[in-house]
Amino acid sequence: MSSVQVPILEARDLTKQYVVGDHAVEALRGVSLSVAPGEFVAFMGPSGSGKSTLLQILGGLDRPTSGHVVLEGRDISGLTDTEATRLRRESTGFVFQFFNLIPLLDVRENVGLPFTIAGTDPTRGELRDRVQAAIDAVDLTGKERNRPDQLSAGEQQRVAVARALVTRPALVLADEPTGNLDFATGTEVLEVLLRSCHEQGQTIVLVTHDAKAAAYADRVFVFVDGRVGDEIVLGRRAEHSATPLIARLAQLGL
Repeated sequence: MSSVQVPILEARDLTKQYVVGDHAVEALRGVSLSVAPGEFVAFMGPSGSGKSTLLQILGGLDRPTSGHVVLEGRDISGLTDTEATRLRRESTGFVFQFFNLIPLLDVRENVGLPFTIAGTDPTRGELRDRVQAAIDAVDLTGKERNRPDQLSAGEQQRVAVARALVTRPALVLADEPTGNLDFATGTEVLEVLLRSCHEQGQTIVLVTHDAKAAAYADRVFVFVDGRVGDEIVLGRRAEHSATPLIARLAQLGL
C-alpha cells in the first residue's frame, strides 16, 4: 500500500489585485499548486508574470486578495501580523537578490541574527554550534570574523543563505538569489541550496528568470500573466543541464 505524501505548502486559488491610480492590476489570477516536503521547485516567467508576488504571499510577507495558503497543514492566509512574523521566524527562511547583510556585523553575527531578533543569544551553547554548522555548510569556515565589505559578492550571498538556513526552517524561499552574481558564483549558491534540500530535507522554492538556475529544481512552474502556464517535471537527477528545460521553454515561446 503506497502512502500519499501530504504537501508541505499549498496555494489554493490565489488572487492578488493592486489598485494603481484608477485601475486594478491583477498580479495573480487563480493560482493553485502544491509542493511536497523536501522538494526543490522553481518559479519562472517574464517580469510581471506574478512569480515574486506569489513567493511573498507563500512566505507570509503579503496577503492574497482571495484564496488560501496552507503551510504544514495550517491555513496561514488570515494570520495577524504578529502571527505571520512568528511563522516566518519559525518555519521559513528567506534569501533575496540583494544580500541584506548588516555592514557592521561580521559573518557569525549576521548568520546568528535570526536568534538575536528572537531574543536568544547565538554565541552560547547549541545555538553557537548551529551558527557554526550553517557557516561550515556554505563553505565560509575561517571567515567568521569578516565583515560584509571584506567578502566577495558570492560570499555575501552565501552568508545570506546560511542566515536563512540557521533556524533549520522547513521551507526556504529564494527570490532571484543569483540575480547579482556571475555564473560560477551563482552556481556555488545553488549548490548550497541543493545540499540543504538533499541532505537536510528542506523544501526549496526558487524564483528565477535564469533557466540554468531553474534546472536545479525537481519541477519548474512557468508563470504567464498571473497564472501557471505550464509545469515542467525535471525530476531529481545527478546533473543539472539546462538543455531540456530551455528546449521546453522554447516550445512555450519563452
